[in-house]
Amino acid sequence: MEKKKQIAILGSTGSIGRQTLDVLADYPDMFAPYLLVANRSVELLAEQAAKFKPQCVIIGDESRRDDLARRLSGTKINVLAGAEAIADAVTDPAIDTVVAAMVGYSGLAPTINAIKAGKEIALANKETLVVAGELITALVARHGVHLYPIDSEHGAIYQCLVGEDRDSVSRLLLTASGGPFRTFSNDDLQHVTKADALRHPNWNMGAKITIDSATMMNKGFEVIEAKWLFGIDADRIDVVVHPQSIVHSMVEFVDGSVKAQLGLPDMHLPIRYALGLPGRLRSGGRRLRVEDYATLSFEHPDMEKFPLLAMAFDAISRGGNVPCVMNAANEVAVAAFLDDKIGFMDIPRIVRRTIDASGFVAHPTYDDFVQTNRDARRYASELVAR
Repeated sequence: MEKKKQIAILGSTGSIGRQTLDVLADYPDMFAPYLLVANRSVELLAEQAAKFKPQCVIIGDESRRDDLARRLSGTKINVLAGAEAIADAVTDPAIDTVVAAMVGYSGLAPTINAIKAGKEIALANKETLVVAGELITALVARHGVHLYPIDSEHGAIYQCLVGEDRDSVSRLLLTASGGPFRTFSNDDLQHVTKADALRHPNWNMGAKITIDSATMMNKGFEVIEAKWLFGIDADRIDVVVHPQSIVHSMVEFVDGSVKAQLGLPDMHLPIRYALGLPGRLRSGGRRLRVEDYATLSFEHPDMEKFPLLAMAFDAISRGGNVPCVMNAANEVAVAAFLDDKIGFMDIPRIVRRTIDASGFVAHPTYDDFVQTNRDARRYASELVAR
């Protein structure tokens, strides 16, 4: 019998983490959860641990460790807490694959450690490549590890590129649903509420990612990710609004042909694909019936209505630490919006002002990223408080 692949899930209580556990449960002879990590969700993490029986669980919020340990008393599961414990645990020799699904900048350090330890990376944390794409891709090459995207758009592009010469690629076309405000006017956007923004038309995601989808910052992040994942300059990456979310992305080649990957809007599909590589895992799940879709439509995104998408293109064009600044300011602004401290259109305002006020570092080191992130968060937080 082939040895089970031991999986670490960073962010197991989030949307991607929960769906990853669904996939692992479908293939118990192939995969075993070895490490589960959450930030604050003690109750759900304890439930997951009781069901899947990993070797170790870690809660990011150190103040909640005792509660987690109490809930798991009587088990043999090792209970740890804190960011340092997470960064150390991913280097465990028993772990084969690290699913990086933590939300935000916090996923950067453990992903770097996992790469240095030679782990296979299934990447769902967009911010890792947004903040430090050049550093991450260099580390991946140096340590000879595989980095697979767990993302419907990048997973689609990955599939379209299988067997293709990268020199034959003309451009990448990232599809976007357009979010809940695709048809809103600029005036309408001044009055949207948190409840409005959290009501995504097609996908069931965590709160932060759902807001990023509503502002189209999420798609801007994906443009930056695509540059680093596939080695394609941003001027050859286009965003296409596709409200049905059936075509997950496309690749255009130099001969004019276009390959597309289609599927239902279900994150289990890209997760299953990434974990199953280099093959495909059989599934008895719901299938796409193309005959059920009389119309698949595509349109250009409105960069004026969604300025964060334009900022993302500008950030990757400028390079250096600018994407790091953008990400830090966006995390602060989105958190403030979710806490009802600012309005929806204050998010791009805060991001723009933080970028404009930040110093530029052309070739940042890891320490530069840490300092840039700290400074940008402080400045953005001051803007929120004004």
